[in-house]
Amino acid sequence: MSDHIDLTEAALIEQTPDEGPADAVAEPTMLDRKINARFPGAVVRKDLVKAVKGNAIVPSYVLEYLLGQFAATDDEATIQEGIEKVRRILAEHYVHRNESELVKSKIREKGRFRVIDRVSVALNAKDDLYEASFANLGIRGVVIDPGTATSNPKLLVSEVWCLCDIEYFHSDDPRTVPWILGSLKPIQMSNFDYHGYLDARQAFTTDEWIDLLIQSIGFNPEMFGRRAKLLQLTRLVPFVERNYNLVELGPKGTGKSHIYSEFSPHGMLISGGEITVPKLFVNNANGKIGLVGYWDVVAFDEFAGKKKRTDKALVDIMKNYMANKSFSRGVRPESAEASMVFVGNTSHTVPYMLKHSDLFDELPESYHDPAYLDRLHFYIPGWEVDTIRGEMFSSGYGFVVDYIAEVLKSMRNLDYSDRYQRYFTLGSDISTRDRDGIHKTFSGLMKLLYPHEQATAEEIEEILRFAIEGRKRVKDQILRLDDTMAAVKFGYQSLGGEWTAVTTLEEDEYPRHYHRGRPGAASDDQEPVDLVGPTTGAVGSEAPVVSAPVKEELFQGHRDFVENQRGISFDTLFMPYLRGATEIELHDPYIRMSHQGRNLVELLALIASAKDPADEVTFKLFTGLEVDPGYQIKQLQMLNQIVQGAAQQGIKVEVGKDPGGHDRWIRTDSGWRINLGRGLDIFQKQEGGWFDFGSTRQEFRQVRAFGVTYIREVE
Repeated sequence: MSDHIDLTEAALIEQTPDEGPADAVAEPTMLDRKINARFPGAVVRKDLVKAVKGNAIVPSYVLEYLLGQFAATDDEATIQEGIEKVRRILAEHYVHRNESELVKSKIREKGRFRVIDRVSVALNAKDDLYEASFANLGIRGVVIDPGTATSNPKLLVSEVWCLCDIEYFHSDDPRTVPWILGSLKPIQMSNFDYHGYLDARQAFTTDEWIDLLIQSIGFNPEMFGRRAKLLQLTRLVPFVERNYNLVELGPKGTGKSHIYSEFSPHGMLISGGEITVPKLFVNNANGKIGLVGYWDVVAFDEFAGKKKRTDKALVDIMKNYMANKSFSRGVRPESAEASMVFVGNTSHTVPYMLKHSDLFDELPESYHDPAYLDRLHFYIPGWEVDTIRGEMFSSGYGFVVDYIAEVLKSMRNLDYSDRYQRYFTLGSDISTRDRDGIHKTFSGLMKLLYPHEQATAEEIEEILRFAIEGRKRVKDQILRLDDTMAAVKFGYQSLGGEWTAVTTLEEDEYPRHYHRGRPGAASDDQEPVDLVGPTTGAVGSEAPVVSAPVKEELFQGHRDFVENQRGISFDTLFMPYLRGATEIELHDPYIRMSHQGRNLVELLALIASAKDPADEVTFKLFTGLEVDPGYQIKQLQMLNQIVQGAAQQGIKVEVGKDPGGHDRWIRTDSGWRINLGRGLDIFQKQEGGWFDFGSTRQEFRQVRAFGVTYIREVE
């Protein structure tokens, strides 16, 4: 084998496989430095929130507001000084409920003291006064200036975190409250430079900008694929789009409600079981507008639950509001622009729901209604979102939450919904309501990713397709509930006339269950038909690919697989083409890291189990070497172990240097060439250890986006 790689020297080095060069002290990445340079004073290192929070039960945006005042820099000394200052502020001024009497004493003894607390305001009509209440401090009836109350209307409908100076003055009049409000400042930015934001955006590539947004919501972008990032960012669309209706249902622990409780001072998270018509819309007793009149986003947590009791009047008013942006309780119609978000947990797998009911199966009965569901603009498939783990949080730089919250709020006045029309048109049979849902999602994602409106046709196509998929997921489930509703061909057409159909990921993974009840669909009790080689549809877990003795029947051509798809394995992708070969050649320049070595071992194990134990197979691997000497030693040791292990199973592995380039392919002496877009590295990172089912079976893992082309070279 030319350019043979000698593994014997590496095998003699005493170093365990998991050892490597010592990690250097973490330095800001190139992206972090760029972020700080372009947005000075508006970004903060995201791991600092944990460093300062302690036992203060405050949202992240409160902590980041303080960090933005004292630690919005990449200078380590200034950061540490800022952290200590924020810690002192929290320690001295944040009011714990169990220390309220101590704080009251400080106010009395000092005459004036600053507190961080949740404040609400109500009008005392009898005395014609606005009065403030402090939740943790436990004081009420504090007179507040009318101008302060009217300039901060959210104080009149719910509690808002504020920095307040409170004074104490005792009076002999028992009706006089001794507490006096010296100053009140809601924890939010007073102004920002929007044009500066747009100018700075132009300095970032699309990938860099997406990573900046992901870091801004607190996550490490390296732990997410492109589709997973878009799913996370879709949670922000309600903040940037007026009257946007979003639903996310999925397993527990995926961070569904985090953004609505921690990310923005303009969002309100409430329990789905605690809301009432007066609180949400209007109180007929006093004519006071509810939450939808004052908040940009109203999110319902724990919304799922079949047996939850619901108020029929609330459902009816909500349906009208979601469709028409208005509501009425018999007095006069009112309008509002709050977006509605519904998040809840599922208790069954996706194929189970598709087989026995629908993807809205967990909703309360009153909401499991086509009229309500048709108002939803996008369905985030929560089952695709990873369970939140410690290593997923970012230590990089992101926008101070309050800064980006104000940016998003300012863009609610803009409409980017037609920006795709210079390249594409939607399918002609897409209904007005479907079109509205697609447009709103597309507009929101455009504002988030391309606020400067400089996007290529390919970038626009990506988010248009994503927006269509989210609305299609809603519509396809409605069709299960209402068979009088006409099916829709979801897709788009280029101006050149090329039509692209859009499918949902679960439709590709479980076509038999997804199309249950449709004309021509297989019945639920009908066994799936075995397929020979990858089909023109997605390779799914319910229709496994098996080999066949007639090689001519094996699929030839190209197949793309989308990010987060399951049901994919080397057995279904490669083995029908590798069986019977006595010499197999793999070109993959990136067999370097331990997970890449594991992929190679899993392929070799399949080859070993498929052949006769008495036969031998030669496997020629062409790969590249790590540049760093320490990592190269680790790589060579790994390859040496693989070679020795394969030899025991009758597979002779020869390792040679890849001739260069990024092309990856497999070739067999039986006449097949398989071009690999990502080589063997198609699976997303697994973190569950041996207790994760994906550690045992590849088809339980989610994949990255990749393509495979099968070419018959010898007839």
